[in-house]
Amino acid sequence: MNAAQILNDKGLKGTFYIPSGSVGTQNYLTLANLKSLASAGHEIGGHTVTHPDLTTLTTDEATRQICNDRVNLSNWGFQVRNFAYPFAAENSTIEGIVKNCGYNSARGLGDIKTRFSCPGCPLAETIPPANPYNTAAPDEEDSSWTLADLQKSVTQAETAGGWVQFTFHHVAATSADPLNITPSLLTQFAAWLKARPATTTVKTVDQVIGGSTKPLVSGPAVPPPPSSGNLVRNPGLETLSGATPQCWQTGGFGTNTANFSVVSPGRGGNVAERLVVTNYVNGDAKLLPSLDLGGCSPGVTAGHTYNLAAWYTSTAATQFALYYRTGIGSWVYWTSSPWFGTASAFQKASWTTPPVPSGATGLSFGLNLFSNGTLTTDDYEMYDSATAPTPPPPLQGRTSSRMRVSKPRVPRLLSAGKPEGTERTRRPSAR
Repeated sequence: MNAAQILNDKGLKGTFYIPSGSVGTQNYLTLANLKSLASAGHEIGGHTVTHPDLTTLTTDEATRQICNDRVNLSNWGFQVRNFAYPFAAENSTIEGIVKNCGYNSARGLGDIKTRFSCPGCPLAETIPPANPYNTAAPDEEDSSWTLADLQKSVTQAETAGGWVQFTFHHVAATSADPLNITPSLLTQFAAWLKARPATTTVKTVDQVIGGSTKPLVSGPAVPPPPSSGNLVRNPGLETLSGATPQCWQTGGFGTNTANFSVVSPGRGGNVAERLVVTNYVNGDAKLLPSLDLGGCSPGVTAGHTYNLAAWYTSTAATQFALYYRTGIGSWVYWTSSPWFGTASAFQKASWTTPPVPSGATGLSFGLNLFSNGTLTTDDYEMYDSATAPTPPPPLQGRTSSRMRVSKPRVPRLLSAGKPEGTERTRRPSAR
């Protein structure tokens, strides 16, 4: 909104790419914000529902992310014609999905020459672009950019002719976000742009690309949750996607340093996940089933309760933090379990949820750390309580490490859905 005010003051219009699943959640734009942007003449573009790396998803999940974001934004009254790839991650398959979802263009990053990268790249994108579903743009602007850097991207393009898309992630006077620029710098740049010769103009992406508003297309429906069996996908964490178990993601909030790693052996297989928290001031950190639209996250039925479990070792107290998915695909914090105590050998943490809230379509949960310590987890379980297997009787003399408290610690989730400060440039392998 800082950026919008600066553009409004100079009579300039921009394109705002919106992950619809974040709208109205803590620290993100509200629907009223979006409507004020559109009423001022700014364009609302698509950016997926929950901002994943699309190249890591199944075709069905990627289609839901791309198509359903456009459906959500359109249902709120916006004309949504253009798209931006989260993390600039795309390939020919993803480009095809964007086109089939009804978008007229899609933007990448890192394919226009600046002093920071891509020395052999062109000085501007062509008009019209050779490939409208992978339009070239400089790296996203960050705190290292100066007014001279911004101006040079314009003047070198004026010589060559063409189109330069400037991408701003965060605009604030002070911010820990490395992709931040200050309002004063954006104000100076906007004023300079406003005074350029008439041969150089500032336009929205829609004004450059053109094209009609195509019919809405919804992504494939998520299959209903199974009536029985463990609902967690990759529960033993054995299948990896890079350095993270497939269908899982890291999350957390607050002031602390969280380090996640895959360790071997696990409790019941080759691997487990280790979390080490240091420099703790506040907040928490945890591993969670992916906060997606159903490709990985367990589906749930409203009103049902679910038996959760995970095996763990820990040098500090831990608890389950729970989140549920709404009908539009956003994820919100729900509740937390009682605490479970320290454990030097693998022990099983088990807890039954309250009835799932009305409107919830998916559930994600994970054991967290809310202090300095080391937590290792493996072999997760989630069963509908109505069909859960009967647990074996407790062993004679067995003790429990669970510590009940009258008021569970309430964590939040800020970074699991959209990691801040990561959407910088296209990866070399995707260029």
